[in-house]
Amino acid sequence: MTTYQLEELQRETTFGGAGEEANDREIPVIDMGNFELRREEIREQLWQAATQVGFFQLKNHGITAQEIAAAFTESERFFNLPESIKGQYLKPKGVNAGWESRSQIRPSTGTKDQKESYQITQYHMDNLWPSQDELPDFQKNALEFENRCWQVGMKVLSCFADKLGFDRDFFTQAHDPKQKDYQSTLRLLHYFPTEGVTEQGDIWRAGAHTDFDCLTLLFQHEGHGGLQVCPGAEADSLRWTDIPPLADVITCNIGDMLMRWSDDQLKSNLHRVRQPRIDEYCGSRHSVAFFCQANKEQIIQGPAKHYQPISAADFLQQRIQANFVGEKT
Repeated sequence: MTTYQLEELQRETTFGGAGEEANDREIPVIDMGNFELRREEIREQLWQAATQVGFFQLKNHGITAQEIAAAFTESERFFNLPESIKGQYLKPKGVNAGWESRSQIRPSTGTKDQKESYQITQYHMDNLWPSQDELPDFQKNALEFENRCWQVGMKVLSCFADKLGFDRDFFTQAHDPKQKDYQSTLRLLHYFPTEGVTEQGDIWRAGAHTDFDCLTLLFQHEGHGGLQVCPGAEADSLRWTDIPPLADVITCNIGDMLMRWSDDQLKSNLHRVRQPRIDEYCGSRHSVAFFCQANKEQIIQGPAKHYQPISAADFLQQRIQANFVGEKT
């Protein structure tokens, strides 16, 4: 078995088993409406969910149903391009930008995820955008949605900054999109159809993993199920809970970067995407994720200095190298 430098990656290698399903858990749903007036109440609800569970859902978050539907339209437009065109925008080695297909291997499973994805990381997109002729207005529309996601993510992170004793705008400055080392990422995902698959076996649409980042915002396409989570506080239990694919909520999880930054107070959430069962929808599955990843030069170390300091660039680079074919160190 591969040995990884980061403790977070070494831990992930133990999560590959099928485990058992436990759908008796309550998924925290947090109302973000009237945010400034209700900040203290929302902050406490977010902290409770993030320290005890590591995942939660947001409603009344400020991104309209029309904006979310439009983002899925852009995603489907990209993935419907011929592979000869998508192949012009391949993800460069070691860079979290561009298109990849069946190239991501999770440390938990050692097998390829059954999906393709397109990563949009603003300052790494040279020669990675489809042309206006190929996809009119795709770049403009994708970046507008990316900004809407960033706004929601910074609201959530400002609440965590309060609780950790940082300045309220600490994480907003750490994820500053005006800086050239900005590396938050919008990811469009397409999981391949599974007609004819009769059992889960060892192949996963996405193997069990924790995310690299501080905070993930996930938009699920209505009716496209399969996402399962195992709360961070119960990671060793391998008891998995289905997350219904609802279009009007954002499903959020804490990532390893923020778990480290909080000295392990905030729990990085373990999740995966299982194969659909034969009595479920087995066609293409689409989702859109936004990863709040601190700017490259930002140093990650919590108030109690539980971990040695590491730059966000080095942290993310080690994670990317460990998860893609041919990029292991």
